[in-house]
Amino acid sequence: MFYVPPQGGRKHPNQEYIQINTANILFICGGAFVGMDEIIKKRMGTSSLGFHRDEDVQMTPEEMMHKIAPEDLVRFGMIPEFIGRLPVISLLDQLQIADLQKILLQTKNAMVKQYSKLFAMDGVRLRFTDDAIKAVARKAIELKTGARALRSIMEKLMLEVMYELPQRTDIEEVVVDAGVVAGRKRPSLRRRSKRVSKNAA
Repeated sequence: MFYVPPQGGRKHPNQEYIQINTANILFICGGAFVGMDEIIKKRMGTSSLGFHRDEDVQMTPEEMMHKIAPEDLVRFGMIPEFIGRLPVISLLDQLQIADLQKILLQTKNAMVKQYSKLFAMDGVRLRFTDDAIKAVARKAIELKTGARALRSIMEKLMLEVMYELPQRTDIEEVVVDAGVVAGRKRPSLRRRSKRVSKNAA
């Protein structure tokens, strides 16, 4: 049970508050918590010196996060009163390259499918090679922003060629490979055969 001011903010000192029953309200707080693994590492005393090494030193940051405790959240900067109202702590594993590839290709609104439909409106086939999909996923992991980075990466890859295609009628297929993702080359534009162009005319 807690009280909130009406209209989103307190305007008068004598204003009455609205009472809200939180018994059936589920509060979920999420975040990246960058640097939390180092806080956990210090609490566990795994920073040993000399030739002696504890087994926990070999743990990855992802494995270290599974050792999280409420006191780590306090050291991270949250107040104890707030943490006491969040009794359950759940962890989500970081997306791997295979996970990001599935997001690009197999989800309901996969970005590769979206761009393929946009290109199809201009009568052009879009093809991503397997190494290109893997390179996009690897680049997203390097940016450390998870699946959110996929959209910006794809937009940078497709922006220039999407402006060029509507002005050309001789392009049949656009091929994107790992070299395009790395920025070493432009997408390959394959022209229509002359026979097809004459028949279309």
